Amino acid sequence: MKSTITVEITLDKDKVPESINWTATDSNADMMQKSKAMMLAFWDGEDKSAMRIDLWTKEMMVDEMADFYFQTFMSMADTFERATHQHELVNDMKTFAKDFNKKFREIQLKENKG
Repeated sequence: MKSTITVEITLDKDKVPESINWTATDSNADMMQKSKAMMLAFWDGEDKSAMRIDLWTKEMMVDEMADFYFQTFMSMADTFERATHQHELVNDMKTFAKDFNKKFREIQLKENKG
């Protein structure tokens, strides 16, 4: 069995993403799905290093980016738990994610009052 994920990025003249669209052969969606941001990581077992692509469009708002990071932290913790069964470390990761989200919200409140 084989699955293909296709990502299409439209760039402006300065090579800043204007749109991010994706589709997967296993998806129920008939059309490309629109996204404002993406994170893609690959593990190189030979070099023992992560290769990453992080992109976001001009439409991505700061509060959306914070939500994206919070949800990514939480899902990374869930994945780590399934892979390692390290419950204490997973709890630490989730605590960090919640603290990150709380601090971001507090900063936003201060900035909006000022």
